[in-house]
Amino acid sequence: MRPEPHPMTPEPYRVRSRRPDRADTVTLTLEPVQGVCPPFVPGQFTMLYAPGVGEIPISISGRARSGGYVQTIRAVGAVSGALCRKRRGEIVGLRGPYGTGWDMSAAAGLDVVVAAGGLGLAPLRPVVRDLARHASRYGRVSVIVGARTPATVIYPRELARWRDDHGIDVQVTVDHPDRAWKGPVGLVTRLIDRIVFDPRHAFAFICGPDAMIKATAAELVRRGVRPGRLAVLLERNMKCGVGRCGHCQLGPLFVCVDGPVVTYDRAAPLLAVREL
Repeated sequence: MRPEPHPMTPEPYRVRSRRPDRADTVTLTLEPVQGVCPPFVPGQFTMLYAPGVGEIPISISGRARSGGYVQTIRAVGAVSGALCRKRRGEIVGLRGPYGTGWDMSAAAGLDVVVAAGGLGLAPLRPVVRDLARHASRYGRVSVIVGARTPATVIYPRELARWRDDHGIDVQVTVDHPDRAWKGPVGLVTRLIDRIVFDPRHAFAFICGPDAMIKATAAELVRRGVRPGRLAVLLERNMKCGVGRCGHCQLGPLFVCVDGPVVTYDRAAPLLAVREL
């Protein structure tokens, strides 16, 4: 019988496929060299290790038909850059999955707002896929996305498919438009005026930078959505993934085990504390 690995020891995973999404963003499908991928809950993350460089947390964006993990990575540092350069057949290290996930059952029977900022659409991708697959379980569904430029909007083809094939109201805004951009310009919160939902009977899934999460959640609460019906994904400097090192501590929460997905009524008091 194969011994259980130490929780801090990465397992070898092979890059089955690599898809460049944008100039600085790549989606990898990863499969274990031995065995099968452990089950995961949408919203969870893995710790990905680039051999000889380092390890970082990356949200799981879905499961491939082959059974592997799909993970979208933006090159913003040494480790993420090394992972983005990986080619088909090369090896990375992986630990996890870790953390809490999106509670889809909490949104059943309600209008749903999915709000993403930047790469925040990656961990929300399984949410929208579930909403599209099981549309009869939910009310009206809207997806609002904010990006720096048109070139940094991830999954553009999937966004179009959600809109055209599944009837989801998809709205995208950018901070800096190019000459070809015909859509909205400005903060993602401005898109809330463009969607239809009943705040008293709505649930929202929100992921992005802290400032975007706070602004979007605050606007939805102002309009009448209950804070307990806002699920947010917190981004913190996670190092161990198992609640031992304390790098990701946010007040009483260890984001790697108590999060990264929490309800806004729990997160709001903590996000309001400067430099916590």
